[in-house]
Amino acid sequence: MMDKIQRIKDNFERVRMYSIKNEIENILHKAQLNKTTYVDFVYNLLEQEIESRDQKLLKRRFTAAHLPKKYNLDDYDFNYSNGINKYQMDELRELVWLNDAYNLIIMGPSGTGKTFIAAGLVYEAVKRGLKAYLITMEEIVNIIKMKETVLKSSSAYKRLLNADLVAIDDIMLFPVKKEEANGFFNLINTLHEKTSLIITTNKSPTKWTEVLNDEILTTALLDRILYRCEVIKLSGKSYRIENRKNIFKQK
Repeated sequence: MMDKIQRIKDNFERVRMYSIKNEIENILHKAQLNKTTYVDFVYNLLEQEIESRDQKLLKRRFTAAHLPKKYNLDDYDFNYSNGINKYQMDELRELVWLNDAYNLIIMGPSGTGKTFIAAGLVYEAVKRGLKAYLITMEEIVNIIKMKETVLKSSSAYKRLLNADLVAIDDIMLFPVKKEEANGFFNLINTLHEKTSLIITTNKSPTKWTEVLNDEILTTALLDRILYRCEVIKLSGKSYRIENRKNIFKQK
């Protein structure tokens, strides 16, 4: 009997059904106790394996999404920024706009919740089984520069091309070289009308030319991003400054 069980476990490993392989003794024991029918036994067996694989896939997607420590939009404090209300937030969280590849630009001073909103929406997308990523402009530029020579960068670039949602944080924060700007445009052009974008920035799109140093390229870039796009302008106090932590307790 034990030899057969070991053989069963070995076969499950060969077909990569690891969840069932690791739990086969418990599964068989429960089936014997409950006098499970053959149909129910096979059904429960496959359901457990599929659920395990779905959970592992979800975990990998959350890791790849590159989320910060805080991203739960249930905790968003509407008292610290103006420009979006709870009704609008709830509508964004429904993610219906992803169906038509709409984009979202979130503008505002530092600390008003731009990254928090972007990360929260990425989290909502991943939770629903979509491929979504949060990435900084600097990281994208580095990926573009290295994608032809470094396997990790090449894989990261392909993930972006196949994403349902890409949130680009701190766009146009630092100057971009001509070649890098062209590469960034090519990425956005490829994603256009196929993948939704969330852009966070503290610069108005009219000032992006100063960073890209190319008016024609900037116009073409904005033409694609703004074609289907909602612009949210946040204002107010910096949440981090208002809630800054001290090493020493205040007397």
